[in-house]
Amino acid sequence: MTLFGVMIGVVAWFGVRYLLAGFYSVDQNERAVKTSFGRAQRIEGRNTLHTPLAEHLRPDERERYRYPLLRVIEPGGPYFKWPWEKVHKVSVAIETINMAVDLEAPEANQGGAELEAVTKDQLNTGLKGQLRYRVSEQNLYAYLFGVKRPIVHVMGYFISILRERIANFEAPIASTLTAAPSQPTEATMVRGISINDLRKNLRDINEHMDLECRSSAARYGIVLDSSLITEIAPPDEVESALAAINTAHNHVSSEVSLAQASADQKIVQSHRAVEIETLRAQAEVEPLTTLAAQLQALKASGPGALEAYLRNLRIALFAKASHVFMEVKR
Repeated sequence: MTLFGVMIGVVAWFGVRYLLAGFYSVDQNERAVKTSFGRAQRIEGRNTLHTPLAEHLRPDERERYRYPLLRVIEPGGPYFKWPWEKVHKVSVAIETINMAVDLEAPEANQGGAELEAVTKDQLNTGLKGQLRYRVSEQNLYAYLFGVKRPIVHVMGYFISILRERIANFEAPIASTLTAAPSQPTEATMVRGISINDLRKNLRDINEHMDLECRSSAARYGIVLDSSLITEIAPPDEVESALAAINTAHNHVSSEVSLAQASADQKIVQSHRAVEIETLRAQAEVEPLTTLAAQLQALKASGPGALEAYLRNLRIALFAKASHVFMEVKR
């Protein structure tokens, strides 16, 4: 084998190994970032503080989570890379994960079936639900190079906020009032039972978690699209007691509502009775008022007019009477 043949073989191997293999493409649900000698291609002078992601960071977190913006390779191809360059592809599709899953310890949380949390009244409760997330195209540096396992950090961040919310949750007064404004508050809520409040306010809890986790894109490069807590289950030994309390509460609320309705009905009836009696009194007073006005007018018409009216009235009465008793002066 001649030296020329060896050189041709080396060139051919280099061309196949590096040049032809340097072509690549990016799928529709992917984004790619290219590194040269380990350094990602950046947009000079730009970082995450220049993007809307920084709006969800506290002032003391801005410097800590200031990541450079990278040149993102959009879907398409073929593209080419040199041997000293490397392409990092990430999927930007929305994914779903059980919130009870521990990616570092799969056996935790009953094998990822239920997440435990402690309520304000010191009850261990189980939480079930899902997280929807996707990779942030605006912060691929944090996802690829800033954090070793971004989804693990995001899950830990989410769970810590959720447990803090469960431990300190208090139902808003407006949401506990379900009866009329005149009905006592005690009849419309079960005080001291935080699990009942949590169950009644699942929507508010989910909205709170979405609001608190908006900074995850700036922190870890992952956008929490939504969180959905579907079930809050107390321990078995507490469930029966809660059922009895809720049953008693519903019974008391029903009795109070019936009493309130009966009282309202009686008040309405009393108002109607007063109106009827008032109208009757007005009907009896009206003829007397009219007669007094007529007599006043007769008296003012001239002397002797009132006496003549009374004389004519007596004659009419005498004509109708069958017996007349008259006082005789002695």
